[in-house]
Amino acid sequence: MEDHNESQIEEGTEGITLGEEVQEEPQVDPTGQVVGLGEGQYHWGTGRRKCSVARVRVRPGKGEMVLNDRSLEDFFPRILDRNAVLSPLRDLGVDSKIDVMATVEGGGLTGQAGAVRLGIARALLVMYPDALVALRSGKHLTRDPRMVERKKYGLRGARRAFQWVKR
Repeated sequence: MEDHNESQIEEGTEGITLGEEVQEEPQVDPTGQVVGLGEGQYHWGTGRRKCSVARVRVRPGKGEMVLNDRSLEDFFPRILDRNAVLSPLRDLGVDSKIDVMATVEGGGLTGQAGAVRLGIARALLVMYPDALVALRSGKHLTRDPRMVERKKYGLRGARRAFQWVKR
């Protein structure tokens, strides 16, 4: 093991612990656009629904959406799922101003759409702190708690019993 000398530590890092990321507060101009995000910087949001988990990154851009390296239309063939994903952006009116990149795992398409929706809403809340009322009123920030009920012993499924025979 190597010992680190105090001379190797850079000046000006007294209050920072190792492994901690330093992130400045984003500046918002009067029109509501975030100013000061450098190249490759994003606002993160995590969404979950059923067994699906989505890690979403948003930044100001041209309205591009990439999900698992595929376009929105390729990833969600049903229009219902696409509308669910785009609803937080449409409610804020920024669907053509925000680039979205998401990684989604687990579950089915409807659960993944719900997870991406929640992740986008949480990332937009970090980007636009004044949007809390609009996102809450659209129920975009509410985590859907419904999960699949577990199978019980002695039954065929969660509640279905085997057929009973009298004789």
